[in-house]
Order: sequence, then C-alpha cells, then structure tokens
Amino acid sequence: MEHRQLGRSGLQVPVLSLGTGTFGTSGDFFGKWGDTDVGQAIRLVDICLESGLNLFDTANVYSQGGSEEVLGQAIKGRRDKVLISTKATFQMGDGVNTVGSSRFHLIEACEASLKRLGTDHIDLYFMHGFDALTPVDETLRALDDLITAGKIRYIGCSNFSGWHVMKSLATSEKHGLARYVIYQGYYSLIGRDYEWELMPLGLDQGVGLMVWSPLGWGRLTGKIRRGQASKEGRIASGGAQGGPKVDDDYLYGVVDALDSVAAETGKTVAQVALNWLLQRPGVSNIVIGARNEEQLRQNLGAVGWNLTKQQVATLDAASARDRAYPYWHQLDFANRNPLPV
Repeated sequence: MEHRQLGRSGLQVPVLSLGTGTFGTSGDFFGKWGDTDVGQAIRLVDICLESGLNLFDTANVYSQGGSEEVLGQAIKGRRDKVLISTKATFQMGDGVNTVGSSRFHLIEACEASLKRLGTDHIDLYFMHGFDALTPVDETLRALDDLITAGKIRYIGCSNFSGWHVMKSLATSEKHGLARYVIYQGYYSLIGRDYEWELMPLGLDQGVGLMVWSPLGWGRLTGKIRRGQASKEGRIASGGAQGGPKVDDDYLYGVVDALDSVAAETGKTVAQVALNWLLQRPGVSNIVIGARNEEQLRQNLGAVGWNLTKQQVATLDAASARDRAYPYWHQLDFANRNPLPV
C-alpha cells in the first residue's frame, strides 16, 4: 500500500482509507448506506490491515454515534495498529449547544467520540462543516487545546468554502495555533468543482485532500449505464438523497469513457475511477466505502498500478465541465495564474 504525506504535516497515511458510514444499525439516512454490525466490521478491518490500509474514517453523526461505537469494537485490542479520523460540528442531541464548532460543543463532542471509540486519542479530527456563528479563533483555540491535552493529533476541515479555509489558516498563523493540514471534500470524475478553488488553495497552502464519495455517490460503480437502471446499491436504496444532481447524458458519457478504459486495463469501472483520483494533484487519501467483503476487495484493487497519460486524458475530456465565473475567465490568464494539471 502506497503512503503519502498528510498535507503539510509529518504524518504518513495510506492512499486509501475505509469510510465507516455503513457501520451501525441506525434506520436514519446513514442506515441506507448499510448496517454493518460488529462482527462484519471486524472482518472488514482484518482485510484492510492485511492489505496495508490502516486509516479508518468516521464521524459522530454517522448513525448518531453508532458508527464510532462499532468501529471502536472492531479495532479493540489493536488500537496501536490503526489511525482514526472522526468529525464534529453537526447536530448531536436536542440542545442549542449540541451543534456547531464552539469551544463548549467541541470539547464535549471530542470526549464523547473518545468514549464511543474506546480510545484516549483521535489521530485526525475534522470540523465537518463551517460554523459562521462561532469566531474562527474560538474554534481553533479549542482544537489547539485538545491537541495540547493529547486528545487529538492533527486537525482538518471538511465542506468549507475556499475563503473559510483561508481565513482559518490565516487565524492559525496570526495566533500561533494548530493549522488544518487536510481537507476532506467531495471529488470524483462527475464532481470536479473541487479543482476550481480548493485544489489551487490546497497546493499553495500545503493542505492535502482526503476525498469522500470518490465514486460519485455510487454512480461510478459500474452498476449504472446508459439505458440500464440501478437495481442495487446506494442509489437504489435511497442513499444518494441529498447528493449532487448529475445530468444523465453527462453521467453516461463519463461511464462510457470509464468502460473503454476499463476494457483496456482489465480493471473494473470503480477501480479506474479511483485510480484517476490518485493521480490528481494534492490528493493524500481516498476514503473508500464497502457494504461487504467483495466491495472492499474490489476497491482495494485500485492501487498498485497506474493509468497511462492517454487514459487519464480520455477521462479528463469526458468529465470536463464549463466553469463558473471567475474560473472560466482565469483560464485565459494561465501563463500568469497557472492551474493545477
């Protein structure tokens, strides 16, 4: 398993991590992703560790703590062999202070996650979304204090706008506080908006990318093709609700290109889609998901080989979209404002 540096930090992480949104048995939104119990989770963790994948990603809101609890049981007795990332900010409970990135909420949320995970520290702690009602320095000071206390090791942010990230980094620099070293964001062959603002920012500021939903909310698994409805998986179960809308013709065009490259490489559509991401600038890690052992083993097959430059170009062309302003305008000034390639 290849390892890469986690942004501008000294931590090395595997290029793939296992997302545990399927862990737990809640019947809410996350329950539609899967209902992996402790026994199944232990088996998935076993397979991951055998392959060299030792980073596991969760969040406190996944099944309202259920995912963290199942993950904690699955890694019991082998905490020293794994890295854990989890998240806070979103609503956890009914109180007015059980949401957001205030000092009050973050300290309580962190302690609760530690208890559910059965550990004394979290390796990577994400702010799951930007809280505009809490001063940025309050959030970062609370996180810095948690680092000093040994409760967390590194911090990251997720789903922030570019200016949210930059304001946070500037605040960290101004006050000498811990800085976000990683951004967890949506990026796929059918969702390339990340490239417009966040990718150049990350490359400039040393903030790596940890990709979530790399298969476009289940649309790039190979189960969806032109004239063929999905009969199983995340889309069919309603797990894509709330995800980005994708024009059918555009989707099928990308899948056609994936099919072509998959035939050339002898790999699956999903493996090709994941490998394309691994060759994008600034990507530190891709969060893969799996409802079962078969899906996990297939996704693990995305590493250990590389697409050719021509195959990458084929996928780039099929997935290209018109940019919003000012990004389309900046394309005409690329000699002075170079874009990531």
